[in-house]
Amino acid sequence: MNGLTSTDTASRASACPERLRSLLERGLPLTERPWLTLAEQCGMSEGEVLAWVERWQREGLIKRLGLVVRHHALGMRANAMVVWDLPDDSVAEVGRQLAAEPAVTLCYRRPRRLPVWPYNLFCMIHGARRERVLEALDAIVGRHGLQHIPHRVLFSLKAYKQCGGRYAREDQP
Repeated sequence: MNGLTSTDTASRASACPERLRSLLERGLPLTERPWLTLAEQCGMSEGEVLAWVERWQREGLIKRLGLVVRHHALGMRANAMVVWDLPDDSVAEVGRQLAAEPAVTLCYRRPRRLPVWPYNLFCMIHGARRERVLEALDAIVGRHGLQHIPHRVLFSLKAYKQCGGRYAREDQP
C-alpha cells in the first residue's frame, strides 16, 4: 500500500492538468523532447501531456502554439510596423500577399479607429538597420502595386517584453 487514498489520487490527477496548463503558458522548454520534459515536471507521461494538449485544442482552450522571437537579442534593431489604409474589400487578399513575403514577420487585420486611425492592415518588418527595412518595404510596395495605398511606417523606439496569454492562476507552481 502506498498510503494514498482514492481522494488523494483524484486530487493529484486534477492538479496535473492545471500544472501542465500553467507550464505551457510559460512556453515550451528548449529541450530535445519538450513534451517529455513537461510530463516529468507534471508527474504525467508524455502521452498524457499530448492527450491533454490535443483535448484543449479540440475544446478551443488552445487555439494555436506560437513562437515569440526576441528580435533585439538576434540583432534586429530596426523593427517597423507598417500600417495600411486599404479598401475593405481588398484587405484580405493584400494581407495574404504581404503575409507571404519573406521580409514580413507578422501580418494581421484590425478595425479602423476613425476619424483618427484609418488603418486596417498591419504588417511587421524586422531588420538589423532602418535602411534595409525601408528597402524591403519599397520592394514589397513595388511587387504588389501598393504605391497609391496610404500607409505609414512606424519604427519601434523601445523593445517590450513579449509573452502569450496567461490563464492559469498566479499561485500555480
